Amino acid sequence: MLVWINGPFGGGKTQTAHELRRRLPGSVVCDPEHLGFGLHRMLPPALRGDFQDLPVWRRGVAEMLDLAAREHPGTVLVPMTVTDDRYFEETVGALRARGHDVRHFALLATRETVLRRLRERGLGHALRVVGGKEAPLRRESFAARRLDDCLRRLTAPEFASHLWTDHLGIPQVADRIAAECALPLIPDTDGPLRGRLRRAAVGVRHIRFD
Repeated sequence: MLVWINGPFGGGKTQTAHELRRRLPGSVVCDPEHLGFGLHRMLPPALRGDFQDLPVWRRGVAEMLDLAAREHPGTVLVPMTVTDDRYFEETVGALRARGHDVRHFALLATRETVLRRLRERGLGHALRVVGGKEAPLRRESFAARRLDDCLRRLTAPEFASHLWTDHLGIPQVADRIAAECALPLIPDTDGPLRGRLRRAAVGVRHIRFD
């Protein structure tokens, strides 16, 4: 099985994928962003737009995930925002056409909730403390600019299943996805502090400076 976790930037996709991986023995996280950033590094800076617009990225994602799903014996977890229905068809649709059992979830929340999460995640929280409440989001500003369009697109029927997360923590979101997919998760034994530290570590590992 391949579980694609979609949602707006800052919606909790990566944290949810890693929570599932932690509690689902044999599962693996395959993040299509790595392919996108690799393609960016091959291009002159002036040509580095949205890597999803590159046909080679969409084909490459389908090819790599096809390989992972065929050869890896466990569940493949894919945290990736895709809001263009054409690109969705060339990635998720292509994998389904190859016979893979792809379960898709769009993690949704209100605009206010996502903006709060963007400000609090990773270096954004430290920047806010140092620079004041209205400090610029810097790297998160791209996510903030795309937020309204992401939320509008992802509520469309073709991006179901929809999972509203405003009042859910990451472990609860993982529980909901696992239940929908009939995946047997190990019980979450983290206390509040340990859970926050674990998620902070995931956030730090995914900070990018390029």
